[in-house]
Amino acid sequence: MAKSTQLNRRTRAAVELAQAENKSQYLAFVLGGEHFAMDIRAVKEVIQYGSLTEVPLMPDFLRGVINLRGAVVPVIDLSVRFGRPLTDIARRTCVVILEVGEAGHEIELGVIVDNVSEVLEIGPSEIEPAPSFGTTLRSEFIAGVGKVGERFVILLDVAHVLSIEEMAALDESANR
Repeated sequence: MAKSTQLNRRTRAAVELAQAENKSQYLAFVLGGEHFAMDIRAVKEVIQYGSLTEVPLMPDFLRGVINLRGAVVPVIDLSVRFGRPLTDIARRTCVVILEVGEAGHEIELGVIVDNVSEVLEIGPSEIEPAPSFGTTLRSEFIAGVGKVGERFVILLDVAHVLSIEEMAALDESANR
């Protein structure tokens, strides 16, 4: 009983500290050996990678669609979206289901990641601006770099990475 009370006090203290520091939560994941995170408010759920239905004549980054409780959800290979090779599917490969777009015009999209690791709480004082050089990602894809203990995690700007308009434009230019 004493141990439970002590744990509850610690948990309460951690929650109060996070609220006092105005920390935001991020879903951390690994892609191609690099550590990334995205604002958890865009995440609807994380599912194990299953079978995809490929759709002919789609851009390379669109790996296919899945049936998610009766809804057709397009699945983006985040690695290809970043200009890298296809994600190798392994035992821990996941699909993160996101809700993207503007209010009232939101759609569900899935993104393939190597694995999901944890939920991070990062405060504004622990976030550095996106580097202007030295990264293989376009700078508008990066919301910042979070300091988590002794390591860094790249915080993605989901709105830019999964911009429906930009992905449609890429598809049009590829099909010309």
